[in-house]
Amino acid sequence: MEDISRDERHARGRLQDMARKHGASLAGLSRLIGRNPAYLQQYVARGSPRHLDEPDLRKIAEFLGISPRVIETRRFDDTRYDAPTQRRVAMAERSPGGVGEWVEVPRLPLDASAGPGAFSAEEISFDSFRFSRRWLREVGLEGADLSAIRVEGDSMEPTLRSGDEIFVDRNKRAGEGIHVVRIGDALHVKQVQASAPGRIKLISANDAYAPIELARDEVEVIGRVVWKGGRV
Repeated sequence: MEDISRDERHARGRLQDMARKHGASLAGLSRLIGRNPAYLQQYVARGSPRHLDEPDLRKIAEFLGISPRVIETRRFDDTRYDAPTQRRVAMAERSPGGVGEWVEVPRLPLDASAGPGAFSAEEISFDSFRFSRRWLREVGLEGADLSAIRVEGDSMEPTLRSGDEIFVDRNKRAGEGIHVVRIGDALHVKQVQASAPGRIKLISANDAYAPIELARDEVEVIGRVVWKGGRV
């Protein structure tokens, strides 16, 4: 019994590892199989449920581009995959990292991410965008640590409009450009510009808002804005 429990724990750990490599959250995968966002987190951390249902397991495995055997806690017959799915799985397992063709970018509510340390896709994502890995590579975003948030307010118009969705790359926190920054307990989207030594200037695109200059240690740079989208 002890060996079985150890194997089950390893399988759950592999699920979490493969999700991270794929850029997916456990909450997002839970929604993929029609479960509540905490379902797979409880499965991984607490072993509840003890086993995933076979249809759920197969759907997750197909999304990640892996064989169900990589993440199963009890043996299923994976020969029941249809031929096209078996080919996709085989191709994904031969690709670098074996993580499939899609990347899930978690969406974070801007107002909910205003508390200290709260900018965390695992904890507060409420939805996600799904993009092909090829497209991300073509636009120079392969390997980016992306989260999506919605712009609120008009301070960055016309560059960014209220309601736009923006991608924030948390791997890019240095240099000038449009960044998401935290000042106290509030998040802001601003143009970041170097100022006097030890100081930073935050500039709005909308001329109605005056630039703000602060000490560098008063501003936490969350990440650079690298993409935007919105309604026409």
